Amino acid sequence: MQDLNSPYNLLVILGPTASGKTTFAAHLAKRLQGEIISADSRQIYKGMDLGTGKDIEDYTIDGYTIPHHLLDIVDAGYKYNVFEYQADFFKAFEKVKNNKAWPIMCGGTGMYIESVLKKYKLINVPVDQPLRDSLQGKNLQELTSLLGKYKSLHNQTDTDTIKRAIRAIEIEEFYLQNPGIVVELPDVKPLIIGVNIDRDARRKKITDRLKKRFDEGMVDEVKQLIDSGVAPDDLIYYGLEYKFLTMHVMGELTYQQMFDKLNVAIHQFAKRQMTWFRGMERKGAHIHWVDAFDPMEERVEKVIQLMYPKTY
Repeated sequence: MQDLNSPYNLLVILGPTASGKTTFAAHLAKRLQGEIISADSRQIYKGMDLGTGKDIEDYTIDGYTIPHHLLDIVDAGYKYNVFEYQADFFKAFEKVKNNKAWPIMCGGTGMYIESVLKKYKLINVPVDQPLRDSLQGKNLQELTSLLGKYKSLHNQTDTDTIKRAIRAIEIEEFYLQNPGIVVELPDVKPLIIGVNIDRDARRKKITDRLKKRFDEGMVDEVKQLIDSGVAPDDLIYYGLEYKFLTMHVMGELTYQQMFDKLNVAIHQFAKRQMTWFRGMERKGAHIHWVDAFDPMEERVEKVIQLMYPKTY
């Protein structure tokens, strides 16, 4: 139950992919009587389970399933965005508080996390067809370079396809042309905990986990999504697993090519996530780092002490 003796009203657990942050957040939620609000840009989609690493069993601790929010909330094929996430997060945040529980944000999508912590002034950005037309023909590297020139720091960890990069530029250009946007959002007083994992250990865990997900049927999952009516281009839009798996299913990559390219892409993605989090620190965010391999009880106790500094 949330305690007014704490100076915080939101616990944030962040870290790169394969760092074990969900299991850590679940143990904290059990100890605190909390509820988890996901901050993952792909796990919001129904039916995209293995490809997003949506390990639902991680939410169950000693037979108790932690209440969780913002998983499986939209259909595969839909292009969910950070504007919608920010609105959905604050709805979940108020719901958890009304339940007298601790809101625990958990995820690795930097833009989603910062949209809440920095209370970005977000609205539903319309399509700018002339801008899109002007960007046609540019490759991903060129688009990423253009995106980096905007003063506002956009999440480049998720812009790993041309369509996503063009949409990111479209959003940045809209805010540049409309600086007077006013958005009223609830106050958050976050305690930010980062799960740090040694690079070599992270790389091994990513590759081992990827092999396991293939064994569990990740290719079949993509085939089922396509058979259900989700367009291959829409799956490719999501990047990472769904980009390469779809290319394999459509006959553009062999199995080995798909595995090798995807394995490299996930390692690069994890590196970009850490770059994003270090960037948050440079901009003033205070992230308390814990080691992914420290005993769970020690990590949980460390967080409790940070949450209630006057008690310890």
